[in-house]
Amino acid sequence: MKLAETGLAAQALATSVRRNTEAAMIDPRQPPALYAEPMPPGERGRPRLIFPGLMRLYGPLSALAETVMRVVAGGVLVTHGWGKIGDPFGATELAQGLGFHPGELWSLLLAVTEFVGGLCIAIGLLTRFWALAALAVLLVTVYFHWIVQAQGFKGSEYSIVWASIMLFFAVRGSNRHAVDALIGRQL
Repeated sequence: MKLAETGLAAQALATSVRRNTEAAMIDPRQPPALYAEPMPPGERGRPRLIFPGLMRLYGPLSALAETVMRVVAGGVLVTHGWGKIGDPFGATELAQGLGFHPGELWSLLLAVTEFVGGLCIAIGLLTRFWALAALAVLLVTVYFHWIVQAQGFKGSEYSIVWASIMLFFAVRGSNRHAVDALIGRQL
């Protein structure tokens, strides 16, 4: 009996070593694959699933959920920038009032960031660049609502949530369901 237990332990150790060796050989230039096993090598440190079988559901849906979040976030930026792109200098006084000079330049950049940047984020083109630009705009809106208008958290909570979404895409970039993936390049 003990001999059989020793054999099973040796087999488990060999499997563990093989997986760790495979993890060391993962090409960092390749996007992470979807895994069906409970704890893929690249995911060490994450909590294990209580029901490992759910990974078959979570794996494929994670890329879809990320794509939906990117498309919705980009689409909301587009709709928010629609009025600004029609009058790109309409926010000149607001920009100057916040200390951004020349106001015309910053108003134009705001319109382009929201409209063009939103389109690019939605389709996944230069995602990191446009998400970083949108993050900058959103951090200014947090400052505007929290400090300038003295609304505190209550007035800036939406901007904080949107800023965190843009931070995610500025760091993560796009996934395989994006124009960046089609052209094979990201920033």
